[in-house]
Amino acid sequence: MSEGTREGGLDPEDQKIVTLARSTRARVAAAEGAAVRDDTGRTYTAAAVALPSLRLSALRLAVAMAVSSGAERLEAAALVSESEPAPEDLAAVRDMGPDAPLFHAAPDGTLRAILIP
Repeated sequence: MSEGTREGGLDPEDQKIVTLARSTRARVAAAEGAAVRDDTGRTYTAAAVALPSLRLSALRLAVAMAVSSGAERLEAAALVSESEPAPEDLAAVRDMGPDAPLFHAAPDGTLRAILIP
């Protein structure tokens, strides 16, 4: 686990998904943003959805978008949020990438943790 480092400490591909998650969150002023990268290098981004009839976390939505686009496996995931990832978020990543790291970052880009779901 790595804590308290800036996103610049990651390799370029991992830094990219953290940056995508941050920009997705900021673009719609959502509580959280997420990005995932599949085994072919494609990325999928999502922001949390909070409608009266539908609530989805950013990470679960990003995983769902990857699956619905035909992804078979995840290489990595990033979550930008003030709060810790929910167990259901970790489970969704684990379903598609048992050894995929999850980069949890604060909204300012500070890397809080690298988790292996």
